Amino acid sequence: MINIPNKPRRGRPPKVNRDNQDTKAELIRSGLEQLTEFGFTGSGIDQILKRVGVPKGSFYHYFASKEAFGIVVIASYEQYFNQKLNRYLLDDSITPLCRISHFVEDAKVGMIRHQFKRGCLVGNLGQEIDLLPLSYRQILINIFNHWQAQISACLKLAQQQGQLSPQADCDLLAELFWIGWEGAVTRAKLTQSAQPLESYHNHFIHTLPK
Repeated sequence: MINIPNKPRRGRPPKVNRDNQDTKAELIRSGLEQLTEFGFTGSGIDQILKRVGVPKGSFYHYFASKEAFGIVVIASYEQYFNQKLNRYLLDDSITPLCRISHFVEDAKVGMIRHQFKRGCLVGNLGQEIDLLPLSYRQILINIFNHWQAQISACLKLAQQQGQLSPQADCDLLAELFWIGWEGAVTRAKLTQSAQPLESYHNHFIHTLPK
C-alpha cells in the first residue's frame, strides 16, 4: 500500500456547514475526478476546490501541498480499483478467463458513462511521469506490480482448471496484459469509442496459449 507522507499545515478548519472529514473526503473525490480527466499537471488547486465549493484555506488545512494531496488521491484510486479487480477476478462463480472478460466489460461501460473523458488515473499519471514529483514514480510502479500479480493469479487458476497451457508464463502474460490495456484505454479516449478495449481484449484472450 502507499505510504502517505502527509503532514497538513496548521490552519483553521473550513468555515462550511459540513463535517471536517466529509470536507476532506469531498476534496479527495474532487481530485480523483479532476486528475483522472485532466492529469496532474493540467489540474490546479482552484479547479479542485471549485468542484467542492470550499475556500483555498481548507485545502491547506488538510494537505501540506499539491504533491501530498496527489499521493492521497492515488491511494484512494488504488483502493477503489483494487476492490473492482477483486470483485471480478475473485468471482468463483465463473471461470478465470471469464472473470477478466467481465472486468473488461465493466471498464467499457464506465468509459461510455463518462463519455470517454476519464480513463485510468494510474495510467494517465504514468504518461506524464517526467512532469510529476519524483516520489510518484515508485508509487505508480508498485501499483502496476500489484495489479499484475492479481491478473497473474487469475491466469494461474486458469492453468489449474485447464483453460491455459501449463507452459504459459502467467507473470509475463499479466505484465503484457496491463501494458496493452493501458494503451487500449488511451486509444478509447482518443477515438471516443469502446472498440479499442474490445479489440484488445479479444486479441489477448484468443492468443493465450491453450
